[in-house]
Amino acid sequence: MIALAAFRLTAYVRSHRVFQALLLALAMLAILYGSRAPRGQEAAVLADGAVLIVPILAWAARSLLDTEPDRQREMSAVTAGGRGREVTAGLVAAFATCAAFAAIGLAAALALGLSATPRPGLLAAAVVMHGLAALTGTALGALTSRAILPSPALSIMGLLIGFLLMLLLSASPLYWLTVPLVVWMRAANNGELLDRLPELAAVSLAWCLVALAWYVWRRLRR
Repeated sequence: MIALAAFRLTAYVRSHRVFQALLLALAMLAILYGSRAPRGQEAAVLADGAVLIVPILAWAARSLLDTEPDRQREMSAVTAGGRGREVTAGLVAAFATCAAFAAIGLAAALALGLSATPRPGLLAAAVVMHGLAALTGTALGALTSRAILPSPALSIMGLLIGFLLMLLLSASPLYWLTVPLVVWMRAANNGELLDRLPELAAVSLAWCLVALAWYVWRRLRR
């Protein structure tokens, strides 16, 4: 399974699809961190970066999962010992890709976006948020991949609409039904991020696990 995940990562890079997400990420980071935020705004900058990179991470995950042709995917399932292992390998590769891009985003925030070094607790919270962003991007990208939405147009629209719905729902009292991205930003701006992080992380993780479980179920049913 690890070998298959590595194979998919290699195919993603060699197909040059990786540059689509990379260029989008670099453009977004250049705009977002074009100037350093004032002292005292460290939490807001880190939270905003974790939220805004989610659709790019979802694009990267979707692109990686769509790199392998359908017939090759079926052959990989046979070689890996079953469709379950093939699906898991794809998700591992997608999450590894999203984690790498999220790490780039966090590094850019620390190097270019802040005027002061964040305290250890806030830095740990930023790592958690970017890790959850990577998991969210993996889930959203998987749900809009070709194996679920065969039409490229519907796939792209589903990714964008899914992210917008996530923002709208997380801005409402029903934020616990999705990854509460807007609540991350509100808590950071209000100085409540560290206090609310356990609750927000639990809600985010629960949504991601449910979404990934549904994706696996759909893949295994086909």
